[in-house]
Amino acid sequence: RKRRQIIENLENIPVHVQTMPDIGDLVSGAAQVDEIRDVTVADLLGRDSVPPNDKLLDACIRGKCVAVTGAGGSIGSELCRQIAILRPKQLVLYEISEVALYHIERELRDIVKRDSLDVDVVGLLGSVQDTERMQSILATFKVETVYHAAAYKHVPMVEHNMVEGIHNNIFGTLHTARAAEDAGVETFVLISTDKAVSPVNVMGATKRMAELVLQGLHDRGSKTRFCMVRFGNVLASSGSVVPLFREQIRRGGPVTVTHPEIIRYFMTIPEAAQLVIQAGSMGKGGDVFVLDMGKPVRIEDLARRMIHLMGLTVRDEDDPDGDIAIEYMGLRPAEKLYEELLIGNNVMGTEHPMIMRAMEQNMSWSAVKDCLDELWEAASQFDCERAREVLLNNVDGYAPSNGIEDTIWRANNPDSDAAEAPAKVTDLESRRTG
Repeated sequence: RKRRQIIENLENIPVHVQTMPDIGDLVSGAAQVDEIRDVTVADLLGRDSVPPNDKLLDACIRGKCVAVTGAGGSIGSELCRQIAILRPKQLVLYEISEVALYHIERELRDIVKRDSLDVDVVGLLGSVQDTERMQSILATFKVETVYHAAAYKHVPMVEHNMVEGIHNNIFGTLHTARAAEDAGVETFVLISTDKAVSPVNVMGATKRMAELVLQGLHDRGSKTRFCMVRFGNVLASSGSVVPLFREQIRRGGPVTVTHPEIIRYFMTIPEAAQLVIQAGSMGKGGDVFVLDMGKPVRIEDLARRMIHLMGLTVRDEDDPDGDIAIEYMGLRPAEKLYEELLIGNNVMGTEHPMIMRAMEQNMSWSAVKDCLDELWEAASQFDCERAREVLLNNVDGYAPSNGIEDTIWRANNPDSDAAEAPAKVTDLESRRTG
């Protein structure tokens, strides 16, 4: 708190602010005194930390075989780092990117050696869409806990690759979940997103559908405990605004903001990963957990703070000779001014003060299966219109803010009316369960 106050006091002074490592890290040898770094946005926006619940951290990890899909991504890799120090018997890294897997596997082996951890790290290449590969891995290593972080998460990218988003985010989750059931996995935790709530884009709709898949499997009577953890943006993750702004500032600007009033919730990657692990331990089956993301941040304010932290000034009407200009580009297709974490307002507290359980309606397994059959047929035929219709009829609150943006589909259907945003008129009540 004191560090944050000091940084805020320095914010409007044109100086480049840097910080030394924490004294605890210096004493333990985890950091060197000469490791001076720039102050990060996390230092400025960071909240007072809540001590973790050790029982919740250990429950699904210590002494167990744990697998992480998407292990090389921003969230997946941080999950792996935190899981490793909790001393699982074995940590299986599953990743489609050869480069990402190489880096996280090497880093984890260094951590295990440095901290003298008795953890067997196994790195494996593959896609969550490959059912047989998933079944083989989970059965071979007798995996007990799965953290499913593999997904396409970049909103415009998924808009332009709609069918691939459906295959990876929905069917990748289905295949991994079924493989987990077949292998006798005890706990399966889906990393979800606030964009799954009343989605206006394909990415959010596919992530909500992935949640419904797991809830449907639970409804069917699965012995695997399925739960999902939903949260907002994480600072410095791939594709987020923080690294983009930093790069734009270093180039001399301008910093591009889509809208002056756009706001987002932010959390640091380590905090998000730690809360995901604790939430997963509380799941009874079919649970949706939401994280306390703190106060929302106006993106323009974030840009201004980053400019100031780098010792520069904002060029605007008040200071026409400033260093860095801020330009407004307009909302991107399928982008919201603000995000929500809950469908409705029904939420219950848990034993952790920053983790809540959302009490939301879901779909029966028979309804989910019908939806998946229709989606599979549409995606297999690259029928984006039909795929969107299926999502509209099954994902509560899905209201696309634009037409179909899939690059291949638009090239082949330049004059289609489906390029316009559709009206949302369907009634989902008959498909819901309590």
